[in-house]
Amino acid sequence: MEILMEFGSRFVSQLQSPTLAFLLGGILIAALGSRLTIPDAIYKFIVFMLLLKVGLKGGMAIGEADIGAMLLPAFFAVVVGCLTVIIGRYTLALLPGIRTEDGIATAGLFGAVSGSTLAAGTVVLESEGISYEPWAVALYPFMDIPALVLAIVLASVYLKKKDGTGDKVAIWPIVKESLQGPALSALLLGIALGLFTNPDRVFDTFYEPLFRGLLSVLMLIMGIEAYARLNELRRVAHWFAVYAAVAPLMNGLIAFGLGYIAHVLTGFSPGGVVLLAIIAGSSSDISGPPTLRAGIPTANPSSYIGSSTSIGTPVAIAIGIPLYIGLAQLVFGA
Repeated sequence: MEILMEFGSRFVSQLQSPTLAFLLGGILIAALGSRLTIPDAIYKFIVFMLLLKVGLKGGMAIGEADIGAMLLPAFFAVVVGCLTVIIGRYTLALLPGIRTEDGIATAGLFGAVSGSTLAAGTVVLESEGISYEPWAVALYPFMDIPALVLAIVLASVYLKKKDGTGDKVAIWPIVKESLQGPALSALLLGIALGLFTNPDRVFDTFYEPLFRGLLSVLMLIMGIEAYARLNELRRVAHWFAVYAAVAPLMNGLIAFGLGYIAHVLTGFSPGGVVLLAIIAGSSSDISGPPTLRAGIPTANPSSYIGSSTSIGTPVAIAIGIPLYIGLAQLVFGA
């Protein structure tokens, strides 16, 4: 009982962090009918800046890291991304009132990664003094790309069987579309610049000081957007709302378990385990939707985008991040 009370206390304290407070604040003012809006161009610029900063830090760390230590966490990231899609294909897609392609697209979006959730997670970990391998942010594409590719392949196979055609599904165009997405492009650009150049001065004087302020604005925008998207979610089956509330935590806990195995076998840090869980619990909010719209055009965007934005992302940030940190403190005793 004492352990549970301590866990609950830590969980509540995490909800009071500035990062999560801005997200909840955005939801609150939208619910109260505020007309506050922030231009989409500003939103995209903030996301680009945050992911570029995260990528720069990761790239600089990769240059100094033991590549062998990254292999098992990277493999587990691929496993979680694919497992999320497979679970969605054979649970959500088979529930009554849900079209199979809608269920697969939703699972694909929840298997992919949210750059904003990743950025929020790094800030919360750093504010709590929880260290992690800086290269852990580079696990993003290892989870994101396989999830999107597998979702589009499964949907394509299903639709071709349904139509009676047996055409092969081309994999490379899907991978190329994912790599060219704005979020993943910004992150990979930052990693490359951090790895092959010496951006220390501009990183320390420009990106680092701006990071928390930009993130707070992003969380406010996402809170407003989450509430606005609720109307879209009401138009589709209620099973999407249930999935959106459960999937982020389920995916995060699976990743936490695999991260613990990597901790035992390779010394992957507790902070790295938490960050892997945060990545797994997120759902793509930038590059994933256009990739799925192009790859699964028959899927209803209200189902997968509404599920992710209105419920999935708030759950991943407001509940998932404190949950994984509290669980790590309980498991690792730190």
